[in-house]
Amino acid sequence: MQIPQGKKIYFSSDNHLGAPTQAESLPREKIFVKWLDTIKHDAEAIFLLGDLFDFWFEYKTVVPKGFVRVLGKLAELRDSGIQIHFFVGNHDLWMHDYFETELNIPVYHDPKEFVFNNKHFFIGHGDGKGPGDKGYKRMKKVFTNPFSQWLFRWVHPDIGVRLAQHLSVKNKLISGDEDKAFLGEEKEWLAQYAKRKLESKHFDYFVFGHRHLPMEIKVGENSTYYNLGDWINHYTYGIFDGEKFELKEFKSK
Repeated sequence: MQIPQGKKIYFSSDNHLGAPTQAESLPREKIFVKWLDTIKHDAEAIFLLGDLFDFWFEYKTVVPKGFVRVLGKLAELRDSGIQIHFFVGNHDLWMHDYFETELNIPVYHDPKEFVFNNKHFFIGHGDGKGPGDKGYKRMKKVFTNPFSQWLFRWVHPDIGVRLAQHLSVKNKLISGDEDKAFLGEEKEWLAQYAKRKLESKHFDYFVFGHRHLPMEIKVGENSTYYNLGDWINHYTYGIFDGEKFELKEFKSK
């Protein structure tokens, strides 16, 4: 894909809207919508790399209430012709076809390769990748099991959503609270994962979320791993202008 002159590609991750409560996350949702408004004039595409919501589960006829500002803004941008891509995270991995049918936004459950202006990108949320994280990897197998999802769907939404929100905040394996400290360039497990990917194929950029820490780590002579940070403490995002990738902070005032 060639990016038209003057256009850019934007990357964002880890808003966790709804956490710890809807009321407390509302100011962050408004800031994020404001950011979407500021980039719509030159955005060729927007990549949302997971955990937009702190919990999301799609019943056949029901989705979690709330989030109308961000959903409405995404619908507006998509209807205007801006491409939007959504990668599920560990908090919204129960997403199925709602975004695709309502918003015309494709949803990816695994990392995916893209090429922009002859630059090769490897993009995903990042959960469960690389060495370690074994407890979460076991838990993810349960969460993504079709039978487990079928059982959960039989729980009334008023009970199921409240239970899931409670676990999302309390369980560190789900919330990722125990992973928010920088481990050092040699120990960052997504950087290690990127280095292993480079053994079989070249990528110019690896772009992930999940770690809640903005990072830029060289993983090869011409390859860099970026973590997008979050919209809780850092308000950081990625931008590719057709030539280079940068991490930036959104200052809403």
